[in-house]
Amino acid sequence: MFFASDNTGPVHPKVMEALAAANTGYASPYGNDDLTAEAVTKVREVFEAPDAMVHFVPTGTAANALLLATLAKPWDAILCSDVAHVHVDECNAPEFFAGGAKLVLVPSSGGKITATDLHERTRSVAQGDVHCPQRGPVSITQVTERGGVYTLDEIGAICDVAKSHNMPVHLDGARFANAVAALGCTPAEMSWKAGVDAVSFGGTKNGLMAVEAAILFDPDKSFEFELRRKRAAHLFSKLRYLSAQMLAYLTDDLWLEMASEANRTGQKLAKALPDAGARLADPADASLMYVEWDRQAEERLRKTDAQFSSSEIEHDRFLARLVTNWATTDDDVESFITALKG
Repeated sequence: MFFASDNTGPVHPKVMEALAAANTGYASPYGNDDLTAEAVTKVREVFEAPDAMVHFVPTGTAANALLLATLAKPWDAILCSDVAHVHVDECNAPEFFAGGAKLVLVPSSGGKITATDLHERTRSVAQGDVHCPQRGPVSITQVTERGGVYTLDEIGAICDVAKSHNMPVHLDGARFANAVAALGCTPAEMSWKAGVDAVSFGGTKNGLMAVEAAILFDPDKSFEFELRRKRAAHLFSKLRYLSAQMLAYLTDDLWLEMASEANRTGQKLAKALPDAGARLADPADASLMYVEWDRQAEERLRKTDAQFSSSEIEHDRFLARLVTNWATTDDDVESFITALKG
């Protein structure tokens, strides 16, 4: 019963097969190979963006930090939610790679910020005052860090506010596939058609070994990203091994198949929790959720092989984070609920 993180899940067999197939013969380094060209073309097709610039990196932190650095000047403010992964879990990487740009936090609910709150927070960032940070990019996360999913209208409204202040928008899509599957939309509708300028298109949390696609819809930003990627030591020589994963991911909609399965078991778990005496702390729209339960439930679960993270939030009350992945089974969910009930 592994619910600690979707990072703990195995690599899909089709991805392992693709890696084995890539491991034959010789290929030009640094992305100048046929597999990389094919993978880039496939990403563009999936996003309906033939002019998009696509660059592969091994981690989500690299994708987020390098994209934000490309969009922000060192004296800029990067606006994000108060629970954003770029704020809480990336060890100041965005600030470091942006050369000093600071994160300015927007209050969130369920991990979501609203267009109204963004507008109010943006107004507090003085423009044209040499003593103050200037307005830089806005970063949103889809699926959010608390398990919610922005609707297309919500993303569009946030992008409208950002554009009204001449601020580009970055989308941290570590779980981009789960959000697309949950909304039943297209990648284009959830990104550039809504006004998003750059996307960290995640794969590691959804059945890949280690690859994320950093996508820029403005080709003029591409070379700067390439320079930053090289300078940050994230340009792989044998890039074909990253590209092979991404190509397998997007072939025959494997990415959606895996995300849909993770969402299915996640929703099954979320719906069963109340009858087991637990309470969802925030709406759970995909495969990630935060759950409250009492000390007795915590102690029962800790005596099993269930893997999850939790902390005591008040006397005898615990807040747990549960995440399903493409390999989570119905038996896993049912066994966890049985253990929770005691």
